[in-house]
Amino acid sequence: MFVLLACVACANAAEPDKVQRAKVPSPPWPQGDERGMANQIGPATLQRCAWFMSQPGARTYDLSQLRSNTMPLSPFSPPYAVKPNPTGGIPGTLHAYNTESQIQGADPGQQGTQFDALGHFGFRATPWDGKSPVDQGGITYYGGYTQSEVKPTPDSPLLKLGLDKVPAIVTSAVLLDAKRLVGGGAPMKPGQLVTAKDIQAMLKAEDLARRGILPGDVLYVYTGWSDYWQDPDVDKKYYSMAPGLSYDAAKYLTDKRIVAIGLDTPFIDAVPEGMLQGKAPPAEGTPPNLPFAIHHQMITQAGIHHIENAKLDELAHDKVWTSCTVVLPPREKGAAGGVIRPIAVGVPATLGKR
Repeated sequence: MFVLLACVACANAAEPDKVQRAKVPSPPWPQGDERGMANQIGPATLQRCAWFMSQPGARTYDLSQLRSNTMPLSPFSPPYAVKPNPTGGIPGTLHAYNTESQIQGADPGQQGTQFDALGHFGFRATPWDGKSPVDQGGITYYGGYTQSEVKPTPDSPLLKLGLDKVPAIVTSAVLLDAKRLVGGGAPMKPGQLVTAKDIQAMLKAEDLARRGILPGDVLYVYTGWSDYWQDPDVDKKYYSMAPGLSYDAAKYLTDKRIVAIGLDTPFIDAVPEGMLQGKAPPAEGTPPNLPFAIHHQMITQAGIHHIENAKLDELAHDKVWTSCTVVLPPREKGAAGGVIRPIAVGVPATLGKR
């Protein structure tokens, strides 16, 4: 099956070698860096994108879920709702206008298809007991920044590592179809892992073993979990558990120097059924006291951004294994996360040469 899959996709599997060889900047990054792996975005990644956009038959794919008041919502954020306002008018004019407002306490930046800034996650020297007030001291962030440098007071925005420090991400992307390979054609199961070995197998199946994952790429992984995204969200399944990356996959992708990782899941981390309720342990291989170890490794250690709740089904259906992706986080000063509408531009396999 996977041999056939590779053959169908081989005509448009990757950019020419000359385009792939264009060099991106490499670490170590300058003192005081707040961009992480996004430092690689620049002329080389634009060259890769330009090749995909210039291909006959290239199509634009929307990689975001439709937002609404009844979509699946994160259990870690306050309620989210957009309230339509009455039609207004401007005195002395012929104009009428419509607007919306959000309910008090809403956290739209962590709902729907969204992007995590590097200041979204920090790490502590010792575990919090969950009973005493959260100690604001002793928290460290990407680049060694301290709590007092990033968020000195409870009502402070992020002074470092916020969304406003993220550049426009315009680069090549790789899509891996884990629903097909790891899930056997069905959505991956809650807590099920995409490992480094799985990543290598999927690259081979999609005829990308020679190209591999290039520094500066965005990696999208289609698990099929988005099959459970329903609106209205009646059974509340989508956000209660999910498959995700393994810890060894996060280390592997760190070495590959990807700019961002996007899954069609709410967490990027694997969440077994019952874990969020304290009734089950984290996924196999998770380090002690780090149930969201992928967030820890990629955001706080490697400077790799997260794209959560990506919509990847159409891209996978058309076997667009490589593409140009454009990810534009909002320029919200000091924000820890934001709503995004990423796109991919690539050629459906059915239009390729056979």
